[in-house]
Amino acid sequence: MSVQLVKPSLDRLPAYLAALQRGFSADTVRGRVAAEEEIVRIEADAAAFVDSLDDPEARGAPIKMPDGTTKPRLPGFRRWIWDDDFCGNINFRWQPGTPALPPHVLGHVGYAVVPWKQSMGYAKAGLKLILPEARVLGLPYIEITTDPENQASQRVIEACGGWLVERFQKLDIYGGHEGLRYRIDL
Repeated sequence: MSVQLVKPSLDRLPAYLAALQRGFSADTVRGRVAAEEEIVRIEADAAAFVDSLDDPEARGAPIKMPDGTTKPRLPGFRRWIWDDDFCGNINFRWQPGTPALPPHVLGHVGYAVVPWKQSMGYAKAGLKLILPEARVLGLPYIEITTDPENQASQRVIEACGGWLVERFQKLDIYGGHEGLRYRIDL
């Protein structure tokens, strides 16, 4: 398996759109609703959609939370996990000048793999490949959260050097359930 992270581009957008139409969502919290919103955005202006996925100055629109409220966007970017086709998504966000994140941001990294390629090592490969990009920003560590029942995600994080920092209660906008916060030292 030859996996790479690629910057989203118009030439690769049809594969991403096909994944959305098959049920994939880059947003593991908002799921299908977020996927449908992305399809609408792609159909309205594909170039603007692709450009919005790389936003290191946080110039984009506010982020829609699961409860429908919005929060200011953090600097960030999205990369697509790619072999010979679209495999998944990994995004990275940060707060300039500090490794700390606002309370409504669950972690520096989020990832999702298309259902038909899960349990094949793509999430682990994507996470390993994003770490050098995170190091360039000068952060001493990154944090990633997952749910206690998501054993697959815990294995991915641990395989990439992550260690459990704490169990915590998610904000009500995320359901108020218990979460696990991991850290990967850079």
